[in-house]
Amino acid sequence: MPTSPFKRRTQAVSTKRFAVGDRVTHDGFGLGRVIGVEGEGAVAVLVDFGSRQERLPHPYTAMYKL
Repeated sequence: MPTSPFKRRTQAVSTKRFAVGDRVTHDGFGLGRVIGVEGEGAVAVLVDFGSRQERLPHPYTAMYKL
């Protein structure tokens, strides 16, 4: 029943998509450029932040496309 207190709640699915070459900003690492995307569903992205490269797994809660 729609009003049941035992109904499962659905979580919002992250719709962030990144492609090679995208400029991004990360809350902890700063500005960067996507240099790799892993997996068909974008399991993780590899980002070059200038002084370091980081592999960031999905969900990308702290990263935003510029």
